[in-house]
Amino acid sequence: MNIESSINNDALLSYAKQLGFGDLHFKLDNSTGLFAMIAIHSTKLGPALGGCRCLEYTTISDAIRDALRLAQGMSYKAAVIGLPLGGGKSVLLKPKAIQNRSAYFEKFGEFIEELGGRYITAVDSGTNPEDMDAIAHKTRYVSSTTTGYGDPSPFTADGVFSSIQAAVKIKLNRNSLDGIKVAIQGVGHVGIRLAKLLFDAGAKVIVTDSNPQAIAKCVNEYQATVVGLNEIYGVDCDVFSPCALGAIINDKTIPQLKARIVVGSANNQLAEPRHGDALHNLNILYGPDYVVNAGGLVCACADFYKTPLEQVRKQVASIYGTTLSIFERSAAENVPTHTIADIIAEEKINSVSTKKLTTDKVA
Repeated sequence: MNIESSINNDALLSYAKQLGFGDLHFKLDNSTGLFAMIAIHSTKLGPALGGCRCLEYTTISDAIRDALRLAQGMSYKAAVIGLPLGGGKSVLLKPKAIQNRSAYFEKFGEFIEELGGRYITAVDSGTNPEDMDAIAHKTRYVSSTTTGYGDPSPFTADGVFSSIQAAVKIKLNRNSLDGIKVAIQGVGHVGIRLAKLLFDAGAKVIVTDSNPQAIAKCVNEYQATVVGLNEIYGVDCDVFSPCALGAIINDKTIPQLKARIVVGSANNQLAEPRHGDALHNLNILYGPDYVVNAGGLVCACADFYKTPLEQVRKQVASIYGTTLSIFERSAAENVPTHTIADIIAEEKINSVSTKKLTTDKVA
């Protein structure tokens, strides 16, 4: 990978400004193969908490853009759900082979420690609680370890399930999911638990994934119908639930959708904000992803601050009311749901900033 040719500085700088950043930190370590970046969008509401992704990227520009957009989403997520956190994200450009995984993540822990508590990391795509344990050898600014609440994905799935209930109530005027058809794209840790919750609630589950073991579990235990990876968008269903990677609501997939509701766990589902506008214009109810999937952040925050598990469950359950209020405000104002969520988040972040400026001025 040619670093200089893969980074369009002007475009990335413009994108960062557009998202309201913030700062972006890099770390290279030849001994472990670590090439890491930490994007901190905002710390107005508290330290920036966001997961650590360890993935292969086509270009460094793609990795930076992913980190920037995800970090902004974490800021907005924390604000909307009412957590004392800012937004951040870390991306580790995964080498072809990690020779010593513990040393690799310990070095990343040193990087986090250098930031003095402005950023707290947690599990994300490509990482696990054991990796967080390695990070914890070098810094206390880490969540989701094996000695804490561990993998936050069950709480993410619970929040998605609650959001689907809220969407079905608003869009289909139903208080039950019995007989509702839900097409889940991706049955990893979140998607497979969501399939169970839906099945237990009487919903009919349709799934797709490249993992045959996960598919088999859904078929055998949740009576799921299986479709091809590219067929999931056009499935005749009530709810389309994207639970894989992002940008799958786009110019190619929107015309295929038969669902009246889109609610899933994937981050950055809209390829561009205009695709949220397109869903609104087509009368398809969209659950803003960073609200719907906030259960994982609630868990990671509680893990770091040692909040009792019962309080975690209570706050995750509140995602139902949060999404319901966004849906209701969207309908009342005839404004797309993703725009309403952004407005609420920005109001909360800016109100804190304004209060601080006022206090500083008085002092």
